[in-house]
Amino acid sequence: MSIKKLALITGSGKRRVGNCIARTLAAHGYDVALHYNRSADEARQTARQLEEQGVRAEAFQADVTEEAEVDRLFDAVLGSFGRLDVLVTAAAVWERKRLEEVTADDVRRQFSVNTLGTFLFCRRAGLIMVKQPSGGSIVTIGDWAAARPYADYAAYFAGKGAIPTITRVFAVELAQRNPAVRVNCILPGPVMLPENLSEHEVKGAVAGTLLKRLGKPENVAQAVLFLVENDYVTGVCLPIDGGRTIAGGPE
Repeated sequence: MSIKKLALITGSGKRRVGNCIARTLAAHGYDVALHYNRSADEARQTARQLEEQGVRAEAFQADVTEEAEVDRLFDAVLGSFGRLDVLVTAAAVWERKRLEEVTADDVRRQFSVNTLGTFLFCRRAGLIMVKQPSGGSIVTIGDWAAARPYADYAAYFAGKGAIPTITRVFAVELAQRNPAVRVNCILPGPVMLPENLSEHEVKGAVAGTLLKRLGKPENVAQAVLFLVENDYVTGVCLPIDGGRTIAGGPE
């Protein structure tokens, strides 16, 4: 009897990109550990729906900024599933604030969730994976605009811009311990815009792409699946942005 591989996806409670990634991996046969912080009802509902599709799925709570809570989550995941094959770090905050209004606490909050949270999950997952003969795959989620930042998100980009470096650091560190562990990064573009954006901002996001249309969370999920299953790719950062990184068009 074969044992299904387990994927842990942070920030997968709410119906956003992380949740779509979890559903896509489940559809391809992975058991799923759904991480949430406050979205308990949504995470548990997703777990029930995935189990109805024939995979094991459980929801686990943790504040990604607290090392003790991250360790507690991993202990619970291992206690329930006994292994960890995939980690996707989709938990994030994205908050607008004019530079004149940004405080040190704003920077700390963005850094704590987007950067430190990613680091803590990659470190614990990676050290688990290096002890497994089969290794594992980690996919971090960055942002295309770290290369071409736009206004009013200085605190966000200061933290999110570190994700590609974290990815390369862990690709090197973990491969030295077990060459079967791979670490890659996805840099999404406009695949799921916030609901509070104005029509002008939405049109600007579309106009800034080469493909002249918005993407979908499924585009990111498909890229995650590719990076997880292609065993000769590591240390790369893949834009899923409709060409926006190189377009140079309107913001």
